[in-house]
Amino acid sequence: MSNYSMMDLGEELNEKFDELVNHCMVSGEIDQSLYRKYDVKRGLRDSNGKGVLTGLTEVSDVKAVEVIDGVSKPIDGELYFQGINVIDLIHGNKAKRFMFEEATYLLLFGRLPHQDELESFIRILGDLRELSGQFVRDVIMKAPPANLMNALQKCIVLLYSYDENPDDISVPNVLRQSLQLIAKMPMMAVYSYYAYRHFHLDKTLVVRPPKKGLSTAESILYMLRKDGVYTELEAKVLDVALVLHAEHGGGNNSTFTNHVVTSSGTDTYSAVAASMSSLKGPKHGGANLKVMQMFQDLKEHCPDYADEETIRNYLIRILNKEAFDGAGLIYGMGHAVYTDSDPREVILKRYAKHLSEEKQQQDEFMLYDTVERLAAGLIAERRHLLKPICANVDFYSGLVYSMLGIPTELFTPIFAISRIAGWSAHRLEELVNKGKIIRPAYMYVGTHRDYQDIHDRT
Repeated sequence: MSNYSMMDLGEELNEKFDELVNHCMVSGEIDQSLYRKYDVKRGLRDSNGKGVLTGLTEVSDVKAVEVIDGVSKPIDGELYFQGINVIDLIHGNKAKRFMFEEATYLLLFGRLPHQDELESFIRILGDLRELSGQFVRDVIMKAPPANLMNALQKCIVLLYSYDENPDDISVPNVLRQSLQLIAKMPMMAVYSYYAYRHFHLDKTLVVRPPKKGLSTAESILYMLRKDGVYTELEAKVLDVALVLHAEHGGGNNSTFTNHVVTSSGTDTYSAVAASMSSLKGPKHGGANLKVMQMFQDLKEHCPDYADEETIRNYLIRILNKEAFDGAGLIYGMGHAVYTDSDPREVILKRYAKHLSEEKQQQDEFMLYDTVERLAAGLIAERRHLLKPICANVDFYSGLVYSMLGIPTELFTPIFAISRIAGWSAHRLEELVNKGKIIRPAYMYVGTHRDYQDIHDRT
């Protein structure tokens, strides 16, 4: 039976299906030289990798270069939320508050909240977090997908049916919908994991409801753990990870998707579901899983974490497409914008180190540190790069989540729980500015042909 067929079509139909697949694959190929001939910005990037300017935003700024006397010079990466450096946002927190809620307020409303505003905002999110028993039973527990990103998409799309005014795209209504989604995402993700464990892994179904007064990070750990117990550092590290993933400019794939879909005038649930579709991809939100898989393979071949020469040789084999998945990539290294450093990675690495000490996993952290150090030089050498290459936030996020005991199935959903804050801010910005529908052009490079009667076709 055909590898592409999902049902037994019979020998003749399966043979025809294979012919159609082969025809589709051949007829769909475009002469690669045409992209250069017509100066097509593949991936909306110019020849030096810089993103094509497609819009304006005040939500966030990603900086990796500084222009001095007309010359662009790489700098340590900087990330700003509504004009505020994310490093200051995290390290300026003298009261040791959980910061994801404050960062979300900043992204949505454009300024930092006062104490009473923050307390009110946290209460609102807490009140909106709960899901009805009917929704849990009829949506989450029925036919749960094996991939939790699809499970979350299902939840988001079907929330439309539970909304009395789902198609109203006025700013007040979209803000209401956005707050509900931000608040409910942790529960929908964790409960979807419960359903997955029960129906796909045949595990006992245990559902822990949320607890009032907890931050988003605390709620996730509380609901995931059988005893609901977590340390202050564990919750703090997860909170920092949520802040760092909450927003990253309007040009990243899932946020740009949100702008594109929002510009069509569609509803909030459809726009967020579209962003979820983008984030699921391994080139975007699923990247930290690739890092974890790579390290698992590395550990099998390099059991002595202190043996740098063996580690170096393994990394060379990866670059030569002789090890791991044969792609020639050291996952977690390099970024589309940052060169000298990714500020999110710098911050998360520091917290990963603290957490490894609490968990007595210092050797594990040192292995990551060694690979990061060796890989940067090897990649630059192999690719003859004139600019430096740095680790990105995905390099350490998987390690952090694994030390926190978060199942790998939830790695990308955790990203979504965080990034929905940025998606919501950009959706509101798109609506407030009443932009045109986003419609870039594709050049037709085929040939026009005459229609033939079915009896005359060869």
